[in-house]
Amino acid sequence: MRVVIAGGHGQIALRLEKLLAARGDEAVGIVRNPGHVADLEAVGARAALLDLEKSDVDAVAAVLDGADAAIFAAGAGPGSGAARKDTVDRGAAALFGAAAEQAGVRRHIQVGSMGTDQLDSPAFSPEFRVYLEAKKAAEDDLKARDLDWTILRPGQLTDDPGTGLVYFAESTGRGKIPRDDVALGLVGLLDTPGTAGRTLELIAGDLSVADALAVL
Repeated sequence: MRVVIAGGHGQIALRLEKLLAARGDEAVGIVRNPGHVADLEAVGARAALLDLEKSDVDAVAAVLDGADAAIFAAGAGPGSGAARKDTVDRGAAALFGAAAEQAGVRRHIQVGSMGTDQLDSPAFSPEFRVYLEAKKAAEDDLKARDLDWTILRPGQLTDDPGTGLVYFAESTGRGKIPRDDVALGLVGLLDTPGTAGRTLELIAGDLSVADALAVL
C-alpha cells in the first residue's frame, strides 16, 4: 500500500510512517523543510518536498498520483496565529482533498479535533476557537467531496508510551490518548474501509485497535 501523508514530519505522522514502513507499506510524507527529510528516511519513509501553503492542486496531485490512500495530519501548531490556522488547518486540508480527487485517490483520512461541534463553548479561548473553526471548515469541505473519507478526532494527546488499547466511537467523551496509539488507530482505519463516511473520536480504552473497530 502506498500512503501519502500531509504533515509528514508531525509527531503522529512520524510514528505512523514508521508503522507503515515496518509492515512493508510505502509511506510518503509531505514536508516543506529540507532539513526534515533525514528524519523521515530514518523511520523508513520517503519525503516529498512541498509547501502546502504555497502549492496548487496540480503539484499536490502529482505527489498523490498512484497512491492507495491519503492522510491529512498537518497542523499549524500552537502559537501559529489565526492566519496560519486558516491556511494550514483549513486551506491545506482543502487543497489536499481537492488533489486527492484529481489524482483519483479515494481513501482519505483526515485528523481533526474534538470540540469542532461545540464552537460556542465558553470553555474555549478565542485562539483555540479559531483553531476549531478552521478544523470544522476542513471537515465540512472533506464531507462534501467524492472521496471515501474518514475523520478521526483524537482526545488529548500525550507522549506516554502507547498501550495498543483504545476506544473508538462517534462520541467518546473527553479523554487522553498517546500519540503512539493515534498512529496505530490510523493504520487500523486504513485497514478498515467500512469506516468510510464516518467521523470518529479516539481515546485510550481497553480493546485492541482491530477489536475496537470491529465493535463499530
